[in-house]
Parts: sequence; C-alpha cells; structure tokens
Amino acid sequence: MAAPREQLGAVEAEGSSGRQGNSGVEVVVFSDPATPAPLCPHGPTLLFVKANQGKEETRRFYACSACRDRKDCNFFQWEDEKLSGARLAAREAHNRRYQPPVSRSQCVERYLKFIELPLSQRKFCQRCQQLLLPDDEEKHRKHQIVGDISITQLKRPSQLLYPLENKKTNAQYLFADRSCLFLVDLLSTLGFRRVLCVGTPRYSQFYMEDSFCHYNMFNHHFFDGKAALEVCRTFLQKDEGEGVIMVTDPPFGGLVEPLAVTFKKLIAMWKEGQSQDNSHKELPIFWIFPYFFESRICQFFPSFCMLDYQVDYDNHALYKHGKTGRKQSPVRIFTNIPPNKIILPIEEGYRFCPLCQRYVSLENQHCEHCNSCTSKDGRKWNHCFLCKKCVKPSWIHCNICNHCALPDHSCMGPKDGCFICGELDHKRSTCPNISTSKKVNKAVRKQKQRKSNKMKMETTKGQSMNHTSVTRKKKRRERAHQYLCS
Repeated sequence: MAAPREQLGAVEAEGSSGRQGNSGVEVVVFSDPATPAPLCPHGPTLLFVKANQGKEETRRFYACSACRDRKDCNFFQWEDEKLSGARLAAREAHNRRYQPPVSRSQCVERYLKFIELPLSQRKFCQRCQQLLLPDDEEKHRKHQIVGDISITQLKRPSQLLYPLENKKTNAQYLFADRSCLFLVDLLSTLGFRRVLCVGTPRYSQFYMEDSFCHYNMFNHHFFDGKAALEVCRTFLQKDEGEGVIMVTDPPFGGLVEPLAVTFKKLIAMWKEGQSQDNSHKELPIFWIFPYFFESRICQFFPSFCMLDYQVDYDNHALYKHGKTGRKQSPVRIFTNIPPNKIILPIEEGYRFCPLCQRYVSLENQHCEHCNSCTSKDGRKWNHCFLCKKCVKPSWIHCNICNHCALPDHSCMGPKDGCFICGELDHKRSTCPNISTSKKVNKAVRKQKQRKSNKMKMETTKGQSMNHTSVTRKKKRRERAHQYLCS
C-alpha cells in the first residue's frame, strides 16, 4: 500500500505460516512461556499438534512459522526431543547462513549513499531486485538495469520490485489502484496520520531505521532484536498513540490463531503509551482477509466487524474483478472502527442501509427476519426458515445434514471444526467437552490395558499348560521306548 513517506511505518512479514487445520493439525498458540521455542531461519518456530476425530492429541512438534512446504524450510523437532550440543551448533550455523546477505544497518548505509547520488547514477537491478551503488555496477553489468531512479520511485517500492510468486512461502499480491486509492483516501478522511503496515516484505533497502523493522508476523519476532522492537514501540506510542492505525494484509494461507496472538501483542504495546483516561480505547486496525474467515477473526476480536468493500489485487488471478477474476472478490476489511463512520464509494456499487446504519453492496438486501444485510459475498442471499438464517443463493436445505449446502454436496458430515465433538464453531483446543473426552479416552486406555494384560496372562498360562502337557507326553514316549527295548 502506498502512503506518504513520513506517514509510513513498515513492518515486514517473513513469509506465510500455512500449516492449516486440515488433517487434524492445529497450532498450539498458548504454549509454556518458560520453554522457549527452538529457532529456524525465520525466527522462533510454532508448536503444532495432530489431533484425530474423537481421539486424544498425538505427540506435539515444532515446525517453521513461515513456510508451509518443508522443501522451503525443513525444520522439524518433537516437543520432548533432546538435542546434542553438536546438533544445536549445526542448527545455529544453518540459521546464520540463511539470513539476508545484507544486514539492516548495511541497508540503511547503502540507502543514504544512494539518495546522495545524482539522478543519472541512481540505478536499480531488476534481476537482483537491488538498489545499486557505483561500486556494484560491474557485478551487474549483464543484468537488466533501470536508471534515473527518482525519490518518488523510492517512496513507492512496490513499483520497482517484482512480486514474489511462491504461494507456500512469500507470495506477494499488490492492491489494485482502485483499492489502494480507496484505502489511502479512507485513512486520510478518518484522520489517521501514521500507518503501521504489518506485512511489507523486502522493503528493507528503502527505509531508515525509524520506519522499518524486519519482523515475522506469525510469532512476533523482531530479527534485529530489542532495538527494532523499541522502534516499533516508539512509532505506536507517539503522541500517546493518537492518529495511528495498524493495516495488515497477511498471506491468506496463514493461520488466524498465531496472527491474532501477534496482533494482540502489538495492541498491548500501543496501550502501554495510553493515559489512564484512554485505557478503554483500542488500537484502530484494518485486517484485510477473505470473508470466510469472519467467524475465526471475530472469535479473537469480538469488537471487529467485516465491511462489504471488496478488495482487489492487480496480480492475482482470482482476487480481482474482471474477466480473468471472480465476479466478486472474496477479500474484505475487518476493523474495530464503527462501520457507520466508513463511507464506501457509491460509484463502485455500494449503498447506505439506514436500518443497519452502514454501507453495503448494492445487491446485499436487508432481511427483515434477520434484521440485517446478511450477504457476505456481494450477492443477494435467501432466508432459510429451517436454518433460521440467510444463506447463499446457490444453497438448498438438506434434510439429511439438517442445514443448507450446495445441491451436490456430500452428506459425510463436517470435515473441519472440532475434532472432539465435530461442531464447526470452535476448535479442539477450546472444546467444552475436552475434559470429558480426556476422561473417556483415559478410561478407554485403561480398559484396553486391562484387556491386554488379561490376554497376556491367559497366553502365558496357556503356554505354561502346553509346556507341561508336552513334557508329560515326552516322558510317556521315553518310558514306552524303554519298555519296548527291554
């Protein structure tokens, strides 16, 4: 997202955490703080657990917070695994080897030298995605070079950098001009003077120390340590936190749970600078994410609402309007700013609903039964009296499942949600039946153990009896043989 340089505080997201909840793999967001997570090149790892439907969790393990594919980061360690000194030393060396080739302080030093150059000497290597100093030009002589880099271009790095395209690590999709201009105008209209952008990868070479931190949004890790953390704290707490908003556009493959934990830590950091009179206030946030994550986001942030505004991306095949994209983009803005304060552009197909007191999509009709404009995807939804809620127009009520779904859906039951009770509105870790499940599973294990022990005893007894019988038969044969021979 583009914004005037003096208004922009940038925080880089290192890749995308993507070990989703499929196959029963869940992230453990509230692990023991006394046991620090082991490190991979992307910072502290996350603790995961594999849970099976109706069964207790299996052995827990640490894996990379940033990469979904182990080809990109193959870190794996059991939670209770003990490593030798040699393996720990090898891991530290590996982590150092995979850090950026240019440190944060070196980036700043190079940037200061770059802006002092005359316009004719300011060059950018498109192949290496790097600002070039005169001493660098020989190494990049055969590369594609762009010259006459202006200060205006330096303030808009996304126009110089090629977006990365690895969907499982650090794919980057840029807002369409329409969405970008809407966001910038909206932030200005709402009176925000400073923007903390969480998720601005590879911008390190374009910003000074006071406006950029190399950061992992999935584990709240500042790669440059306490100094970088203090930069972020100072930015958030300036003027007692007035006039600042956090805008984040995380990778859609990222898990909501660790993101929410991280954002709460940034909110707490902002609150430290609030006076006692403002203790009830919240850090204003725009979280840009697909609409189907609404229940998960609101589970962690009950004060959030989802705006109807559809965010478009220039370089994504699906998340944009037009012939090559969807008719409606599924990407929305989740915010704790009251929706009646946010005006959506009428020329783009939004209208004000006087009953809901907010702007909605043109086809999002107010339902008198739900007393709300219920559509999530921009189309007109239909009210189902059996489900007692509005559903997508393509859905019908299934008497087998007892809820609405697509006509050709499978009635096999839920594939996601809680692995203990099967409900879709929560995960295994927050299941109200988890203690009961543990007791039942413990009793089942004891019963299986008793049965196993009984079978072992019976087998041993049987083997003993068989051994006695064989011995007796052997002695009879020996006596018979002796009798015949005599």
